[in-house]
Amino acid sequence: MRSPAPSNGQPGIPGPAGPRGPKLHATRRQELGQSFQDGGEHYDRVRPGYPADSLTWLLPDRAETAADIGAGTGKFTALLLERGLEVAAVDPSTDMLEQLRKNYPQVSAVEGTAEATGLADSAFDVVSVAQAWHWCDPLPASTEISRILRPQGILGLIWNQLDTSVPWVHRLSRIMHAGDVHKPGFRPAIGPEFAGLQSHLTAWADPTTPEEIMELTKSRSYYLRANEATRAKVMGNLEWYLYDHLAHAPGGTVQLPYVTQTWRAVKVHPAPPR
Repeated sequence: MRSPAPSNGQPGIPGPAGPRGPKLHATRRQELGQSFQDGGEHYDRVRPGYPADSLTWLLPDRAETAADIGAGTGKFTALLLERGLEVAAVDPSTDMLEQLRKNYPQVSAVEGTAEATGLADSAFDVVSVAQAWHWCDPLPASTEISRILRPQGILGLIWNQLDTSVPWVHRLSRIMHAGDVHKPGFRPAIGPEFAGLQSHLTAWADPTTPEEIMELTKSRSYYLRANEATRAKVMGNLEWYLYDHLAHAPGGTVQLPYVTQTWRAVKVHPAPPR
């Protein structure tokens, strides 16, 4: 039997603490974001995709072009392509974009950030930022995204999150240090260029295995920036929780509940001149 660490997920232990948009100091945001510079193949293999319902709700009528900002390895890019859109992808990580180009060679993929995309003015009907807005400086990013959007274009902000309303998942998120689980009442900060902010929730489950859950943990910023002792402790706690406490068999299927939170806003003002 593995030695349990019952303190994880127990009362009195702080809950997940992670980036919260403008509340995260810019320097710390940059430091955490750097943890994703490498490991594109691993990230692509272990991170879940997004439910089609998210894009169906987000996408404006007659949309033809999209920019996926913070695209990573192309998890949300894939949905945009499935709808027949012409897509440009932007990410600061060379490694992530190399993986995206392998997966989707038809996409125009460029290195850049939400604050400086390098894309053309008024070129897109929709701009998506999936699992990345909390790494951005929201006001400069809003100004830049407004610049590349056409009039009445749509800004979409998307987050996959573990469904912590399920008790066993809530405890799992604490053991994983899944700090991107939003608090009730969360509302992303956006700039004055946009209006009509609305949200949509999609509940779904990702069929995975205990081993894949542990690999998923290794793709998160807390683990990537931790020392070897902390990493070993996290993996030991996960092994105990998944195999001993929850009694999952190695290689067995685990339906991992998620909630995808999708936000959209409409461009109402042009970006100010530079």
